[in-house]
Amino acid sequence: MEQSGSSLLEQDLAKLIVQTLKLKADPAAIEPEAALFGEGLGLDSIDALELSLAISQTYGYQLKSSDPQIKTIFSSLRALAAAIEKNRTK
Repeated sequence: MEQSGSSLLEQDLAKLIVQTLKLKADPAAIEPEAALFGEGLGLDSIDALELSLAISQTYGYQLKSSDPQIKTIFSSLRALAAAIEKNRTK
């Protein structure tokens, strides 16, 4: 399925999610607005830790579980990409 309206960062991030978490999913099939946890991709807290580390190494953005916005940041691919865009150092 074509990712209409997704940014280059969202596409790169989708690839990073699939590679980091060894998902059997096509990165292009991850909808930018779909939930990453629960109903969406079905990620869990361990996945969040692994993903946080990969994001830190790739983009220089330290995601902290103590951040009051963490649930919002991890709510969707689009929200995560927006937070990275705003806070990245690489």
